[in-house]
Amino acid sequence: MKKKNVLFVLTDDQRFNTIHALGNPDVITPTMDWLVENGTAFTQAHIPCGTCGAVCMPSRAMLNTGRTLFHLEGEGQTIPLAHTTLGEMFKEAGYRCFGTGKWHNGPDAFTRSFHDGENIFFGGMWDHWNVPVCHYDATGEYDNVIDFVVDFWNTNEVTKVHCDAFNPGVHSSTLLTNTAIQYLQQRPAQAENPFFLYLAYLAPHDPRTMPQKYKDMYDPDKLTLPQNCMTEHPFLFGVENIRDEKLAAYPRTETELRRQLAEYYGMITHLDAELGRVIDTLREKDQLKDTIIVFAADNGLGMGSHGLMGKQNHYEESVRVPLIFCGPDIPAGQRVEQYVYLLDVFPTLCELIGQPVPVSVEGKSFAAMLHEPSVKTRQDLYFAYNDLLRSVKKDGWKLIEYRGPAYRTQLFNLNEDPLELDNLAEKLPDKVGELRQLMQRYRADWEDGGHRYSQNFWQNF
Repeated sequence: MKKKNVLFVLTDDQRFNTIHALGNPDVITPTMDWLVENGTAFTQAHIPCGTCGAVCMPSRAMLNTGRTLFHLEGEGQTIPLAHTTLGEMFKEAGYRCFGTGKWHNGPDAFTRSFHDGENIFFGGMWDHWNVPVCHYDATGEYDNVIDFVVDFWNTNEVTKVHCDAFNPGVHSSTLLTNTAIQYLQQRPAQAENPFFLYLAYLAPHDPRTMPQKYKDMYDPDKLTLPQNCMTEHPFLFGVENIRDEKLAAYPRTETELRRQLAEYYGMITHLDAELGRVIDTLREKDQLKDTIIVFAADNGLGMGSHGLMGKQNHYEESVRVPLIFCGPDIPAGQRVEQYVYLLDVFPTLCELIGQPVPVSVEGKSFAAMLHEPSVKTRQDLYFAYNDLLRSVKKDGWKLIEYRGPAYRTQLFNLNEDPLELDNLAEKLPDKVGELRQLMQRYRADWEDGGHRYSQNFWQNF
């Protein structure tokens, strides 16, 4: 029996609660809604956060290796040969692998992962209308350089950019969609090998620029600001000078938060429309019925919740991500509320295509949840950020410990307080103690101690 194709769609900085069908009345996402209605949405999908401000880099490394946070190479800027990548697994399974879009884990790892690719972006962020991209290089060198003036309004300084081409005036979401469509259209109708298509969008990461049509869809004054939006975080804990937090001045104003949210939603709706073109192509090629679609994001984003704009924190808006499986043998219209990590997608896909899980993978397959949603593969979760934060989540409770500029403890009952507004730490010391013991267990199990961003936290714990 021929194995199913796999389309993996990864978005950049998309919070878990930005899909209309999953409860957000303000955002327009007909394509993502279609995935929810025809697939299974995992509503408690998380990332373990990260060891650097660019949380997306370790997050993507974890996704593409199935390894836990402190078992990566550095912060995930490279993936060593000993860590089998998702693409390498699909290659071993007989798939034809193609990648396009953002790859934040080193050129060599990309080349190992894919037979071919196009419009590859080796970076964190850029102007969406002028993205420096590379052609696939079988050598893994990607050593071409183009002269570029980044800020021509204020300087004549020429920057050397490692890329093969710019596409001025073509939005990144459109460029990557066109690339994916071209790949699908050029594949022979009766191709012997199934495909693994990795489509990694740059949106909705800032700078939030999109075609005017999508910007005009959202009136900031008519949007609902989450009740946990604040002018600033109640206390300083060491992230205030990170670039993400500087996207809005302190104190945040309601006007500014509404403006940013409108642009954020506009980026998502444009991305949604572009993704719809990819799915339409699969339908036109009669491939949709034979393709598993996985839709996910690399991390969430504060967007004003708790007075934070970025993802360098452990609130739900930052550590929870959208995750949807859709396709043949995937139950339609199903919601699964059990805890999973994004890094668990790797072994799950192995199980779905009947491929052995590589020995380097540490994630846990949640494939059984697709047909039995009550199955629990993880009883609890662990989160870490740099040497500033550690957290655990279990049975709807979350404990967040701050060390560094702030020595604070937060305890939230998420079942009763999903917006994390009522800190119960002083009222429930026994629960704090119980969850601290769980945190210590994870410290040992994940070897969170030898990392350069571990020691200071635990010395002061």
